[in-house]
Order: sequence, then structure tokens, then C-alpha cells
Amino acid sequence: MHQTRKLPVLVLAGMVVGSMVGAGVFSLPGTFAGATGVVGAVVAWTLAGAGMLALVFVFQRLAVRRPELDSGIYAYAKAGFGDYVGFFSAFGYWASGCAGNVTYLVLIGSTLGALFPAFGSGNTIVAVAVSSILVWGFHVLIRRGVPQAAFINTIVAVAKVLPLLVFLVVVATVGFSWGTFSRNLWGGGAPDLGSLGGQIQQTLLLTVFVFLGVEGASVYSRYAKSRRDVGRATLLGFLSVLCLFAAITILSYGVAPRAAIGGMREPSVASVLEAVVGPWGYAFISVGLVVSVLGAYLSWTLMASEVLFAAARNEDAPRFLARTSARGVPASSILLTSLLVQALLIVTLFATDAFRFAVSLCSSLALIPYVLTAGYALKLETPAGDDPDGRSGRGLTAAVLATVYTLFLVVAAGPQYLLMTFIIYAPGTVLFALARRERGLRVFRPFEAALCALAVLLAVAAVIALATGLVRI
Repeated sequence: MHQTRKLPVLVLAGMVVGSMVGAGVFSLPGTFAGATGVVGAVVAWTLAGAGMLALVFVFQRLAVRRPELDSGIYAYAKAGFGDYVGFFSAFGYWASGCAGNVTYLVLIGSTLGALFPAFGSGNTIVAVAVSSILVWGFHVLIRRGVPQAAFINTIVAVAKVLPLLVFLVVVATVGFSWGTFSRNLWGGGAPDLGSLGGQIQQTLLLTVFVFLGVEGASVYSRYAKSRRDVGRATLLGFLSVLCLFAAITILSYGVAPRAAIGGMREPSVASVLEAVVGPWGYAFISVGLVVSVLGAYLSWTLMASEVLFAAARNEDAPRFLARTSARGVPASSILLTSLLVQALLIVTLFATDAFRFAVSLCSSLALIPYVLTAGYALKLETPAGDDPDGRSGRGLTAAVLATVYTLFLVVAAGPQYLLMTFIIYAPGTVLFALARRERGLRVFRPFEAALCALAVLLAVAAVIALATGLVRI
């Protein structure tokens, strides 16, 4: 019998790094510098690192304690809080993936805008038109069952990691100024602990965005020599990515004043390198970004579609979403994914800062599924949990920290984007209702009906807030 090749810890860790480093890293300098100085950035990365590490432990522990739940975030929410909440989690995670794809397209448009002014910041009519062509071009390719060959993944991995390593080396050895760095410690002003909390809050949604996919590390467990290796590789890979993200952010403060970095064109990593070495730096980073983003778009489209497909197979979404093409591709789910990406692209035409709008929406949509996962882990680890033999002090600590951190993120995100997520969440309930009718089941239990009513009210409030200008995107 053919056996799966077993990989050492360092190789497994490299696979974890490859799955986490995406397009968000290319916007780190501008987003952080636009909000805070060096001190705030260090505190923000410390909080994000500790919180996400707790979430990593939660996903690892749930994979061991509930190996039969093979649909990840969606399955955990359903097992912990019922069918409707499980669907809510699946739908939100799917929508978050779609919003993430919009960030990729906006970032490509903004990158091209440096050469072709018609693309602007990635949300002009020309940029949205070209992005729409890419959306439906990828849709056709995926429908035809284009496989993600190993050499394509290798090219994408090199394209996104190599430019970042070059950036770190060049900035650290050529462009870094201690004088500039010290002036940016508190954002160019006097030390002010009072405003630090607000500054950090502005960066936390981006940290969620760049760490999206951290829950996918456990998929590599079948390649490991032992379960212990999975834990070591996940920890090593996560800490490596955290160091990479923090280094790119912190070193950038030594290149130019905070205000200048905060106002740089996205991708700001390319703009910072351009400030050090000239135009070739922007071009070098931009080429790597475009290749990386196109590969990431393909991966996230497939992943987002798979979430809806899994929900349909488990009869929590309508049967049409479980349909596959002759090549085994979940055709209906992919179509719905492409349609939402297209709709969100059109919305970016009205956004003041399209990239930050898409990042904030993507992160906010992911928060509820993360909270539900952490909540389910906490439920399992408490004395009232349904598996008393599997409880442990370490598991309870991780679950508590992850729950507190994800709830903190919900508060830190602020009401604007969380309110807007319900414009997407509330209509999604129609799919759940259709699925229940197909099975001849009652649509809602009493508490689920109350949750649905709340979601609809929040969606109506969001529409009113947008229409009256109380909330701007």
C-alpha cells in the first residue's frame, strides 16, 4: 500500500508559513504608520500574536478532541450552538473569503495605478472593469477544473516570500535611520499613553486580516511523523510569520516620517522600498505581489466555495449549492462566490479608501466565526462540557484566552464595519430557510428566530446609517 510521505518539522513549518503569508503583508507599513508609531505597533503585534496563538491552540485541540468534525469553523459553531448558528458561521466565513478576494483585486489595481493613472487607487471605473474581467476569467478556469499544480504553488510561494526578504535586507542595511526611527517612536509627537489605545485599535482589524487562514495549519497533520510534530510545526510556523510581519512593520519606521509612510500608495511595502532604492524597488515588489495575489485569489475562491459546498452537503444550505460539474467542481458555490466578489467590487467605487474598506469588511466578517469557535472550545473545556474525560487546564486556558481575545476584537472593530456585515449576513438567512424547507423541517427554533430578527434589524439599521451618512465607507 502506498504510504503518505512523512515530512520533518522544519518542512511542515514551511508549509504553515506558505499558507499564512498573503497579500495583507504588502500593506502593513502604510496601515500601521497611518494609525500609530513604533510603540503602538509593538504593543499591537504583541496583543495580536498572543491572541492568535491562543486561537491556534484552540484549533489544534478541537482537531484532536473532535476529529469527526471535518468542516472546520462551520462544524464547530454548529456542534456548539445549533444548525442556524452553524450556518451563520459558514456564511460569514464564506463572505469573509469573498471580501478578502476584493482586497487582492483592489491591491492589484492600486499597484497598476502607479504606471497607469486610470487605475487610481484600485477603485476607479477602469480598475473595477479590469478586476471584473479577472473575476469571471478565474471563474471560467475554476469551473473547468484547473488543478493547482505543485509548480504553480512553488512559483507563488517564491514570488511572495523573496521580495519580502529582499525588502527586509535592503531596509535594514541601507535605508534604516535611527534618527528617523526614534522620532517615530510615538508617531512623531510627544509620548502619550492616553491616545495609545485608540491608535492600537485602528491596527487590530488588519492583524486579523493578515492572520486569516491560521486555522488551516492543521490540514498538514497527515504529513507529520507524529501529532507532536504538528504542534511544533504550527508553533514554529506561526512565530516565524509573526516575526516577519512585525519586522516589516517596525523597520519601515526607520525609512521616513510616520505621516509620510501612512500616506504612501498601496502596496506600501513597495512604496517604502522605492523610497530607499528608487523606482526599481516599487517594480520589484509589485511583480511579486501580482503573482502572489493571483495565486491567493485562486486558493481563496476554492476555499470559500468549499465552505458553502460543505454546508450544502450537510443539508444546512440549499441542495443546489452541493451540485458539482462533470469535473467534480462545486459549480453553484463558485458562481455564488464570484457574484458576491463582483457585487463588493462595485461597492468599492463608492469607498473613500477601497483597500481599507475591503480589509475591514473581510476581518469583521471573520470575527463572528472565530468567536463561535473559541466559544465552542470554552464550552467543551468547562465542567458542563459533554466530554469530561478530555478536559485539561491547558485547554481551558487556551479557550479562555481565545474567547477573550476574539470578543475584544469585536469591540475593537467598532460598530461601523460590524454593523455593515449584517447587510450580508441577514440575506444569507434565506439560504438556510430554503434548506430547512427542502428537508421539511421547521425553519427556526425560538432562540434562532430571535437571532434572525436581530440580524435583520441590524441590517436595516446599517442601510439607514449608510443612506443618511451616519456611516461612511
